[in-house]
Amino acid sequence: MSLPSECTILVIGGGNAGFSAALRAAESGAKDVLIIDKCPEEWAGGNSYFTAGAYRTVHDGLEDLLPIVNNVDPATAEKIDMSPYTADDFMHDLIRITSGRSHPDLARILVRDSNETIKWLATQGVRFQLSFNRQAYEVDGRIKFWGGMSLKTEDGGKGLIQDYRRAAEKLGVSVHFSTAAKSLVMDPETGRITSVIVVHEGREREIKAKAVILAAGGFEANPRMRAQYLGPNWDMAMVRGTPYNTGECLEMAIRDVSAKQAGNWSGCHSVAWDANAPPNSGDREVSNQFTKSGYPLGIMVNREGERFVDEGADMRNFTYAIFGKAILHQPGHIAFQIWDSRMTPWLRQEEYRDEVVRRITAQTVPDLAHSCAEHGLQNKLKFEDTLKEYNRAVYEWRRENQSAKWDPAIKDGMSTQSSSGGINPPKSNWAQPIDLPPYLAVKVSCGITFTFGGLAVDPETAAVISSVTNAPIPGLYCAGEMLGGLFYDNYPGGSGLTAGAVFGRRAGHSAAAAAAAMA
Repeated sequence: MSLPSECTILVIGGGNAGFSAALRAAESGAKDVLIIDKCPEEWAGGNSYFTAGAYRTVHDGLEDLLPIVNNVDPATAEKIDMSPYTADDFMHDLIRITSGRSHPDLARILVRDSNETIKWLATQGVRFQLSFNRQAYEVDGRIKFWGGMSLKTEDGGKGLIQDYRRAAEKLGVSVHFSTAAKSLVMDPETGRITSVIVVHEGREREIKAKAVILAAGGFEANPRMRAQYLGPNWDMAMVRGTPYNTGECLEMAIRDVSAKQAGNWSGCHSVAWDANAPPNSGDREVSNQFTKSGYPLGIMVNREGERFVDEGADMRNFTYAIFGKAILHQPGHIAFQIWDSRMTPWLRQEEYRDEVVRRITAQTVPDLAHSCAEHGLQNKLKFEDTLKEYNRAVYEWRRENQSAKWDPAIKDGMSTQSSSGGINPPKSNWAQPIDLPPYLAVKVSCGITFTFGGLAVDPETAAVISSVTNAPIPGLYCAGEMLGGLFYDNYPGGSGLTAGAVFGRRAGHSAAAAAAAMA
């Protein structure tokens, strides 16, 4: 199919936000909805392809979600413990995790629209499941969901993009790859966006459109912009997802139409990532399995053998997006995650099995230190001392709290801080001794997922705001990672995909309405 020279709605970016916007625009009556993406088709899906497909949403409990999931039989449902996740819960988590900086109107809409948006996605053919492997533990015969998040897509990001592409074809939305947006064209009389200059098959083309939706992602795959905005060392971060999110569309909107900047430009989502993964892009087969999120079950030490974070500060959903940054700022930008045989059975197989990670094993702590030294550990004696001090602190706390019970599905309070002192940093929950061989260590680095800085929008319509007029730019909308103002320093796990769909849906509806008004 040849690239058209005009369309009704032009969406730039083919990930979760872009497809949500395009589907909603077509569903709202817009004809000739076109998605362009600068990546080749073999890289389709943007960062969304590399996610675990987790969506955070308000819900009334298990009965509210069962109609849209496909992996729960009646017998399993009887064993599930899942508390409702209310709008107040979601808002509390969002405000708490972003230190109160999330734009109040954006936050309100994200929370309020989350349940309706998830159910709308299900009607579009997105296959949802309960996330047993990532968000539940079986304790005392009960399957306990934790951390406020329960949903994922079948086959994660891969399945999500497959479902979106099927839905787009059904609604007549066309998708063109290897087509990069270069500049926005604005009518000088009306201030309306009238077209986009793109590069396709090596030459410039103009695509006229009645409305344009920006959904091309952040700048996480651009080492220059990472160092410029995030700060020192960030050019050394490993790219967790697509190599094509390099920030040109953000710069284009700011340069061409004076789009107003918003949000936390020095902030990002970054995780503990396999240090042996490809450095500059994700692997489309292994995908999210390079994430190493088992740290709450053990400890992390840097190459000097020292702990540097409280691994049990909060549920994993609320710490995993900031611990990548903590690892990046350690010597050599690496760390080692460590467990003994008590905890290794609780590690997720998709992240820690032999096929996807280089496992460092030993029968004694000195031997484990020696093996880690072959992978970059520089202070073996400190490594051994750290484990001794940690174990001593765990046993001191347990002597004072003999009735306490370890429970990975709640913040159980099992700590390293007793009346006789403790260690710094503490481990505030799930502290178990590491003294029962065999031992396991895994080398990790920082994997950057997405950046938080973006463009200011009207929260109701997702229209991009002008920095000159402080009013919406006619015909220009924004969603996904390009939208700024929601996340600061951290984010509640699963809220990124939900936000992309919530504001993509609003952008698509608003763009279709604006196009219809021009008819």
